[in-house]
Amino acid sequence: MTKKLARVAPALLAVVVLAVGLRAFSSTSARLVPPPAVDAQPGAGTQEIAILAGGCFWGVQAVYQHLAGVTRAVSGYAGGQQRTAEYELVSTGRTGHAESVEIRFDPREISYGRLLQVFFSVAHDPTQRNRQGPDVGPQYRSAIFPANPEQERVARTYIAQLNQARVFNAAIATTIEPDRSFFAAEDYHQDFLTRNPRHPYIVINDLPKIAELKKIFPDRYRPAPVLVGSR
Repeated sequence: MTKKLARVAPALLAVVVLAVGLRAFSSTSARLVPPPAVDAQPGAGTQEIAILAGGCFWGVQAVYQHLAGVTRAVSGYAGGQQRTAEYELVSTGRTGHAESVEIRFDPREISYGRLLQVFFSVAHDPTQRNRQGPDVGPQYRSAIFPANPEQERVARTYIAQLNQARVFNAAIATTIEPDRSFFAAEDYHQDFLTRNPRHPYIVINDLPKIAELKKIFPDRYRPAPVLVGSR
């Protein structure tokens, strides 16, 4: 809903986000969660893929674009079929897709477990079910789409670890959905935060995530994002 307004009524968007988004974000501040007790073992290659969904993909993409060790982060859709991987269809909430980000990373520099630690610490609020801040619907669910059984094992173990430690005030709502394909989103969604830093939605909901990434993970924060449009 919010991003559709961004395309047709910017003034109305500002009112909606200021009224709803600010209140939503203030109650879901970032925090440093413990690292995973069990992490994936890096393979022999220099590139692996992780697919994560944590609400609107604009902010999630930007977080990982600023994370050292990530070589590419693309906004897109996962969980449904290729024929419905279009923004207007996904926005209905009836396609099975979630707005997601495909993260390519060098396992020699950053582990899959560290990506998940950032995911649960900064990228979103994993206790919200089928919503994230002002965005509501299953297309905004918190989800992990493991690329292989090792990633699935790490993700399940990590969620159990965080729940057992009661890191959050509520149970983690993140779903784990293996064997799902990723489909890149339309070009106008890529690098959205970098290209639109003054957009009301970005200012209220997503720029604070970048600030928290820098604060919580200073050793992993990269000032210059790795952009889709630069390749």
